[in-house]
Amino acid sequence: MCQLLGLNCATPTDAVFSFKGFRRRGGATDAHADGWGVAFFEGRGVRLFIDPDAAARSPMADFLEHYPIRSRNVIAHVRKATFGRVALENTHPFMRELWGRYWVFAHNGDLHGYQPKLHRHFHPVGDTDSERAFCWLLQELDKSHASLPPVDELTATLRELVPHISRYGTFNFLLSCGDAMWAHCSTQLHYRVRDYPFSRATLADEDWTIDFSTVTQPGDRVAVIVTTPLTRDEVWIPFAPGELRVFVDGAPMTDTGT
Repeated sequence: MCQLLGLNCATPTDAVFSFKGFRRRGGATDAHADGWGVAFFEGRGVRLFIDPDAAARSPMADFLEHYPIRSRNVIAHVRKATFGRVALENTHPFMRELWGRYWVFAHNGDLHGYQPKLHRHFHPVGDTDSERAFCWLLQELDKSHASLPPVDELTATLRELVPHISRYGTFNFLLSCGDAMWAHCSTQLHYRVRDYPFSRATLADEDWTIDFSTVTQPGDRVAVIVTTPLTRDEVWIPFAPGELRVFVDGAPMTDTGT
């Protein structure tokens, strides 16, 4: 199974600490070695980096680990291929335009026999179940709303759509348009909110500790969503199976539903 990482922040935030630990899950022991990618929202633009090589061995990942891109929404993925060959076009995250906004999506899981009817302008470039699911979600959102609706309306629509996909298998995913981040759990997903007063944290996959109080301000707040906890000394909250949460300004909205 693949691994997911998402950051939703109240202010533009440096993602180097989280990315440094997360990329070690992408091929250090030949697990999840089938590609990686990360997308950083900057206003209405997106910096998207994808590579079919293993993240732990990727020169591009080396560059990003030392390049402090600041963003309010970040989605990263390391891939263990199931459906779809190892290729650039099959590497997550995927990005499309809808309502004049970029949407970014990454998926962890397998969807067996999933062949949705795609009849508008959203079609996969690669041959993964993940990209097909993303295209269908955007197609149905486009049919449900004439323009970009408020976050709570989008969340309500997604709650109606997601079960049509998750019945085909495991559908853990992250989705963002730059205003919010949606996270759905089929089997495994965790989150942690870091806010003032900030404390220290040590990565689970690398011997690196950071004192967030020395690099943050009182108005900062970050929600970190990840498949398995990223640090060894913080409390992580597990999602319930079937739970869809939306994060805005570095915190989960209270009315999450399931």
